[in-house]
Amino acid sequence: MAAMEWTEKLVLGLAPMDQTHVEFVDAYNRLLSVSGDELLAEMDAFIAHTVAHFDQENRWMEQIGFPACHKAEHDRVLAVCQDVRKRMERGDAALGRQLIRELPVWFDNHVATMDAALSSYIESIGFDTETGEILRPQEDDCANGASSCCTPPASSGEAACGASAPAADSQPA
Repeated sequence: MAAMEWTEKLVLGLAPMDQTHVEFVDAYNRLLSVSGDELLAEMDAFIAHTVAHFDQENRWMEQIGFPACHKAEHDRVLAVCQDVRKRMERGDAALGRQLIRELPVWFDNHVATMDAALSSYIESIGFDTETGEILRPQEDDCANGASSCCTPPASSGEAACGASAPAADSQPA
């Protein structure tokens, strides 16, 4: 498996989001560098980072009334990671490695769609992620049900809500 690289295509221009994404890439790459019992410990660290990462974005989305499809995607991915982790603990390292193989594709898509839409909207309303203050409230925005907030800006037009969790999930543990 190849390491995930931090590239310009992952930069969204929202500093706290970009920093969290750099940390996600680093946590992912640590998963690649270990095996055996270390893999389970590193999966725990990866999941802890992912929980904090998603909580941060979910908090912002709640504060600005962003569509729930993005949070639902976070919930699905976290559920997959936690289920796979339980199976890894029972000896199913192959499922863990399958999840690890699929995460970069999911992450690239998630950043390019859902996170790009969120970042763009945050910028458009002047939302301060530190204070929670909205400097430029908009009338016809995501909080009022505009579907464009789940569509990535300047993309293929495919709805960001159409993104999916990594497929490594099978039957719940």
